[in-house]
Amino acid sequence: MGERFSLPVLPLRDTVVYPGVAVPISAGRAGTVEAVQEALEGDRRLFAVAQRENQDEPSPEVLYTVGTVVRIIQTHRVRGGIQLLVQGEGRAQALTYVESGEAMLQANLLPMDRQSPADEEDPAFRALDQELRERAAELGTRRGVPSEALNQLIQGVDDPGAFADLVAFYLELATSEKQELLETLGDEARMRAALVAVERELVRIEAQEDIQAKVQEELGERQREMLLREQLKQIQKELGEEEDRDDVEELRERIEELELADSARSEVERELKRLERTSPQSAEYQVIRTFLEWVTELPWNVRTEDKIELNRAEEILEEDHYGLEDVKDRILEFLAVRKLQMDRAEAEAAEAEDEDASEDDGDQEGAKAPDEDKISGRGPILLFVGPPGVGKTSIAKSIARSVGREYVRISLGGARDEADIRGHRRTYVGAMPGRIIQGMKEAKSKNPVFLLDEVDKLGVSFQGDPSSALLEVLDPAQNSTFIDHYLGIPFDLSEVLFIATANYVDRIPAPLLDRMELVDFRGYTEKEKLEIAQRYLLPRRLKEAGLREEELSVDEEALYQVIQKYTREAGVRQLERQLGKLARKIARKVAANEVEHVEVTPQVVKELLGRPRVHPEQMAPEDAVGVATGMFYTPMGGDIMFVEASVMPGEGGLVLTGQLGDVMKESGRAALSYAKSHYDTLGIDQQALREKEIHIHVPAGAIPKDGPSAGITMATALISAVSGKKVRSDLAMTGELTLTGRVLPIGGVKEKVLGGVRAGIREFILPSENEADLEDLPEAVRETLTIHLVEDLHRVVELALRGPKRRASTKRKAKKSTRQASAST
Repeated sequence: MGERFSLPVLPLRDTVVYPGVAVPISAGRAGTVEAVQEALEGDRRLFAVAQRENQDEPSPEVLYTVGTVVRIIQTHRVRGGIQLLVQGEGRAQALTYVESGEAMLQANLLPMDRQSPADEEDPAFRALDQELRERAAELGTRRGVPSEALNQLIQGVDDPGAFADLVAFYLELATSEKQELLETLGDEARMRAALVAVERELVRIEAQEDIQAKVQEELGERQREMLLREQLKQIQKELGEEEDRDDVEELRERIEELELADSARSEVERELKRLERTSPQSAEYQVIRTFLEWVTELPWNVRTEDKIELNRAEEILEEDHYGLEDVKDRILEFLAVRKLQMDRAEAEAAEAEDEDASEDDGDQEGAKAPDEDKISGRGPILLFVGPPGVGKTSIAKSIARSVGREYVRISLGGARDEADIRGHRRTYVGAMPGRIIQGMKEAKSKNPVFLLDEVDKLGVSFQGDPSSALLEVLDPAQNSTFIDHYLGIPFDLSEVLFIATANYVDRIPAPLLDRMELVDFRGYTEKEKLEIAQRYLLPRRLKEAGLREEELSVDEEALYQVIQKYTREAGVRQLERQLGKLARKIARKVAANEVEHVEVTPQVVKELLGRPRVHPEQMAPEDAVGVATGMFYTPMGGDIMFVEASVMPGEGGLVLTGQLGDVMKESGRAALSYAKSHYDTLGIDQQALREKEIHIHVPAGAIPKDGPSAGITMATALISAVSGKKVRSDLAMTGELTLTGRVLPIGGVKEKVLGGVRAGIREFILPSENEADLEDLPEAVRETLTIHLVEDLHRVVELALRGPKRRASTKRKAKKSTRQASAST
């Protein structure tokens, strides 16, 4: 180990100097120039050491400790610095770095000697030296170094350790790797490390040359193709077909930009080649061109990013719709599940990518799991069922707005041909894709909210059943490869959010209904209609009529009158039309300068809209014998009806009138049979049923009626007629009756009760099994009602008929029935 000495520091960026190697260096930094000047004034030696980081003003912390003592052989001053040629002399270790002068660093150094092998004539060592020289020569040849210069360079260095330093300097290695070779003092170890680096560089060059050869081969084929195409263009120009071929090239470019499956791309490219071979004057040319244009205009991989924010979605639903709380809750649940599944799928996909990155031979099944989760995250297909005008279509628009997707709607009402869904084959003249593919083209997105409106209005004809064609569209397990007859290639519909609407569930085929989740839309109450009119309908109609808010005001009583006496519906479309009519009449007066402001009262409503158009049933003014009040439900809403029974001499027959259906007629016969078999417990004189003809009539004979829910109403009217006891007029009832007197549950409880409330009735008889349906009633309405839940007809008769008390046995049965039933709500 030599003596310590001190030299100016020459910091190097992105390079390492080795002993025995001459290196040109540009010195431009103030500290470096000062160090060079210091060396030139002394023994012309410097300590050249590499920087760990590329800094303009290096501090001792960013300098390595091991470097090379170099001697300045030649200098040349240039603008902005000095050009040096330095020669490496030996390794040295910096014990300390000290600032000296204005910006220069001085290093206190300790010499470092190379460690030669114990026996330089060892065969293994000589073989290592020979292999390094041969591989270095091969590397130089690959890099394009002239053979004479290469041989002179290799043969000019006999010492194996010095030759390893020379090879290390010329290798394309990172600064840290070159520094590691510099710090390796053992000649044999340094030679082995240099040989490995040379081999690695040779492998890289060989791979690069292979890639370049393939690229050149491909470029050669492309150049040949370009040459032929240029010749073809000149031929087409002479034939006058240049413009048509420009269209073909445009189609080719658009097709190349599409991300198609291999099978789909091969089919499309086959059609493109047919187009190139076909004359533009041929009819087939236009057919093929139209097909290719459809393919290029479909969103094969264009999608909008889902932005499901539950709070924002809830705000949008509340902003766009009033009421429908159950429907809103179901939609928010649907969106919440969808958001959760998407988030989990993305998280698992990210985990799978991390695992694949860390383990090159990772498990393939684990990589597929996120895709399976993604498929399950598509969620159900919703079916909105309800009467017209309750907001089914507008709710679908709100869903699209809340998730940030495109919205597209197609109406299936009256569709009778399977080709409406799947399209026509291209062999037909004027063939086009089906409505599904047309809707996807309109959406310009692969994942829109797709509304299938009026799905219950699909027809069937000799041309096929469109509802059967929808089975594939609405099946998440199949619609990822939906094939339209016109396209003939699979199109992925799995990311589409399908929503269907219908008015009648029983008109939808069972297999199609099984693929959708039902969401019921009930009709609005009068109070809800009032709120909707004030918040949405009236402002919209005022704007359409050109009126300002200060020119027209409508009080609540006037709106109630419009709702009750000019509309009869479960939704609000007729109500909006009547408000529009009201606004137009007032706009006419304002435009004629007859008035400046109109306050609409019930009297003004009658003057502007004329006499009432609707005459709903009202509660009977007094109790009557043989007249019972029932309830019914239609898609337009609920209402009350009167069932009249009359007894007259005859042969003991039963007459049913009022255009009744078979089920309703059977309910009347069941009521008569029960009355005959239980006349003693019902307080009926046995002689009253003998040789008597009973006539049951349901008014509004022009309207067809059917259903089992009028069973207890018919029985009550019949028992009243044969017993002579009056039926309470302030009580309405509904329920199916069996031959044993049991009262079975029915549907449409909410609508029926609300219809009775509109008629002025506040007390109702319902089957006990319909108790859960009472929760559907608005709380404000429910608190004002008295509802009797019954299980048998005895309790119905006890509540509905007025008259003297019955025998003790009847009382016991009545008490038992009362205990079995729930208390009045």
